Amino acid sequence: MPLAQRFPRGSGVVLHPTSLPGPHGSGDFGAGAYHFVDWLAAGAQTLWQMLPLGNVGLGHSPYMSSSAFAGNVLLIDLHELQRRGWLEPEEVAAPADFEARRVDYGRVIPWRMSRLASAARRFAEQATPAEREELASFRAAQADWLPDYALFMALAEAYPQSDWTGWPAALAWREEAALRAAREALRERIAFWEFAQWCFRRQWASLHRYARERGVRLVGDMPIFIALHSADVWTHPELFELDAQGRQTVVAGVPPDFFSAEGQRWGNPLYRWSAHAESGYAWWTERLRRTLELVDIVRIDHFRGFAGYWEIPAEEPTALNGRWRPGPGAAPFEAAARALGELPVIAEDLGVITPDVEALRRQLGFPGMRVLQFAWGEPAAGGEPRFLPHAHSADSVVYTGTHDNDTTPGWWASAGEELRHHLREYLATDGRAIHWDLIRAAMASVADLALFPMQDALGLPTEHRMNRPGTAEGNWAWRFDWPLVPPDTAARLRRMAQLYGRMPGR
Repeated sequence: MPLAQRFPRGSGVVLHPTSLPGPHGSGDFGAGAYHFVDWLAAGAQTLWQMLPLGNVGLGHSPYMSSSAFAGNVLLIDLHELQRRGWLEPEEVAAPADFEARRVDYGRVIPWRMSRLASAARRFAEQATPAEREELASFRAAQADWLPDYALFMALAEAYPQSDWTGWPAALAWREEAALRAAREALRERIAFWEFAQWCFRRQWASLHRYARERGVRLVGDMPIFIALHSADVWTHPELFELDAQGRQTVVAGVPPDFFSAEGQRWGNPLYRWSAHAESGYAWWTERLRRTLELVDIVRIDHFRGFAGYWEIPAEEPTALNGRWRPGPGAAPFEAAARALGELPVIAEDLGVITPDVEALRRQLGFPGMRVLQFAWGEPAAGGEPRFLPHAHSADSVVYTGTHDNDTTPGWWASAGEELRHHLREYLATDGRAIHWDLIRAAMASVADLALFPMQDALGLPTEHRMNRPGTAEGNWAWRFDWPLVPPDTAARLRRMAQLYGRMPGR
C-alpha cells in the first residue's frame, strides 16, 4: 500500500540558504531569507527546495554532515542575536571585502563562529529566566540526540588531528567514566553547541512559519549517507559497516554514470542493515521525524540505495571496482509510516536505475525525479527518453537541472549539435532563451511538481553552478544578489503558474 502523500500541483525554486544575499559572507536565516520568500510568493511559486541543512563537512559539502539531526550553525542570523542583546553592533559589522556572489568559507567560518561564541558567552552571563527556560525546554525536547552531538563536537575540537576512531580509546568507545570526565572538562563548549543548535531551531521555526503563512512549502534534502566522523556513527557504530577498531572496510559511492567515467567514491560508511532491522529501523524513523519537524517535504537523496547500493572496498581509490549489494527495500519507510503517518517524500531516483528501483518507488508511492537536461539526444549520446516531457507521469517531480548539473545556459553552450537539434525540434524554439524554454517545459509537464534552480530563473552561465560531482574543491559556494535578478522575473513565473495550473490554492 502506498505510504506517500500526493502533492498538489505547484512549482518552485531550488536555492540553498547559503546562496542568499546578506552582509556576513554567506546567506543565512536573516532578512535575505524572508525577502526571498516574499519574492517566491510574488511569483506564485509554492515551493522552496534547498540542500541538506546539516553542518557542512569535507569540501564544505552539506552531504558530509557531522550529524543527521543537527543544523548548520553557519546559517544563524547574527542580527537576530544582536537584537537579543547577545552581540554588540560592532561585532555584526561585516568586513567590507566579504564577497557578495561567493562564499569564502576559509574566512567566513572562523568569522561567524567567533561571533556565535561571543553570543553564547553573553547568553550565559545575562540571559533572562524566560530565555534560560526556553533553552532548557529545547534541550529536553531534543534529548535523544543533542547531548551526544554537543559532546561529539566538543571532543572533535579537543582532538582535531583525527576522526573519532583516533581519539583515546576510552572516548572513542564511549566508556562511561571517560564520557563523564569529558562532559565536566568540556562543559563550556558543550553548552556552546547546545546554544547554537537552539538558535538554529528558533530562527528556522520563525522562517518556516513565515513561509507557510505565505503559501510557500519548504522542501528539504536528506542524504542517504552520513560522514564517518559524525556524532551518529560515534554513538551507534553497530549500525554501520565498521571493523572492531571502527575502521571502514567498505565505503559508499556510485558506479560510472553521466557525471563521472570512474564513478564516484563518496567514502561514507555503509549501513549494517541487519542491525537496523533488529531495532525496527528506530534510527531511520527518528531521522525522518526530526527532518519533517523542519520541512514540509523531504527529498530522499540516492533513493536507489534502498533497492541496491554500490559497495566499494575501502582500499580502492575509485568507484570502479565496487559491487551491487541488496538494500533494505521498503522496510525503513514502512516502519517510519507506522510511527509518523503518510510520508511527504520525493525519491531521488537518478543514476543507474534498474527495474527493482522503479518497483520500490511505485510500491511506496513516492514521486520520482525527471531532469530535463538529461532528456534530449539519442540514448547512445546520453539522452534518456523517460525524462522527455511527453513521458512524464503525474507522480513525478520535474527539474530543469539539479544542484549537480551545470546551469541550463552553461549546459546548452556545451551541448552537441545532435542534442541541440533534437531539443529545438521538440520545443519549437531557437534556444536563444534556453533557460526559459526549459522552465516552460517543466511548468507545462503533467508532473505534480516543477522545480528549477535559481540560476536557471536568472539565466546564468556555467561559472554560477553549485557543484561539480567528482571534484573536491570549489563547490557549494555560489551566491546571488538582487542586482542579478531581472525585475520581471517574478511576474514571468506567476504568468507561467497561471497558464499551467500551478497557482497557489488549486
